[in-house]
Amino acid sequence: MTGTPPGSPLRVGLVGYGLAGSVFHAPLIAATEGLALDTVVTSNPDRQRQARAEFPDVRTVAGPDELFDRAAELDLVVIASPNKTHVPLAKRALEAGLPVVVDKPLAGTAAEARELAALAEERGLLLSVFQNRRWDNDFLTLRKLLAEGALGDVWRFESRFERWRPKPKGGWRESGDPAEIGGLLYDLGSHVVDQALVLFGPATQVYAESVVRRTGAEADDDTFIAITHANGVRSHLYVSSTAAQLGPRFRVLGSEAGYVKHGLDPQEAALREGKRPGPGWGEEDESLWGRVGAGESPVTGGGRVEATLPGDYPAYYAAVAKALREGGPNPVEAREAAAALDVLEAARESARDGRVVTL
Repeated sequence: MTGTPPGSPLRVGLVGYGLAGSVFHAPLIAATEGLALDTVVTSNPDRQRQARAEFPDVRTVAGPDELFDRAAELDLVVIASPNKTHVPLAKRALEAGLPVVVDKPLAGTAAEARELAALAEERGLLLSVFQNRRWDNDFLTLRKLLAEGALGDVWRFESRFERWRPKPKGGWRESGDPAEIGGLLYDLGSHVVDQALVLFGPATQVYAESVVRRTGAEADDDTFIAITHANGVRSHLYVSSTAAQLGPRFRVLGSEAGYVKHGLDPQEAALREGKRPGPGWGEEDESLWGRVGAGESPVTGGGRVEATLPGDYPAYYAAVAKALREGGPNPVEAREAAAALDVLEAARESARDGRVVTL
């Protein structure tokens, strides 16, 4: 930590102002009490102008060198740049004595993630991973139902993050170059695997099917992951850009009841539209609330309506600020991200070899 006076906001440097930086991180940092967006790193002149227009007090610099030259003036670095830069930039920030938040995936391999975790521990610095989907409305609602025992013993967890994007957009996220760490397995897969592990604990076996379906696409765009958890729960996870009809976001089956929920958490759409956290943030229209029941389809009115809790992405950065100020818990530990990367690496191996991989 630097010499920021007590009571003054912690100064944050944000590396990257593409989708992750401009839509998620910058607005959430700016909305968090105790944090101040100090510097944005982007070499794109249009994005520099966008950052200054949206946050008039922010500085913009073209590269990370200019940021790290001012390390003594900062309290936190947030890395929202392309996946292949996550490890080298996080390492550089930690070596400069700065706490770090890294967008998911933390690294390309679990081994790299654990090396970063060890470096952060050695330096006594926060290393946190932005797994914002832990604060999705449906995930928070499901955690409540599980805590209440409303479903009995969970047998199967089905989670879908599906889109209909029949034409590739291009860019590094859809690149077939392994160095780019693109494709849905490491993009949306990072979210659904993390959620499954948080809910149901460690994985013992992984099976996956991962294909490239769209003409001109280079990286996986339709992937299925099956996880056997140590406690016996089976997770079936789907991520796709080629789903012409979207399935339920969650279908959770237990010994007493099931929970079915359609539709995506509204926070990303709100942030994309330029809305900011405030009263009513993260609330969902009642028409999208899920249902809990047994023996009937929710489509035909079976079960009872379960009010969806509001989504709460702002809670992530509030927890980061508290961890830095008061020594509170890290909201997403780097070693948790490494465990998810174990599963993603096993899924890639399984899809390649057509076999179940034991962890």
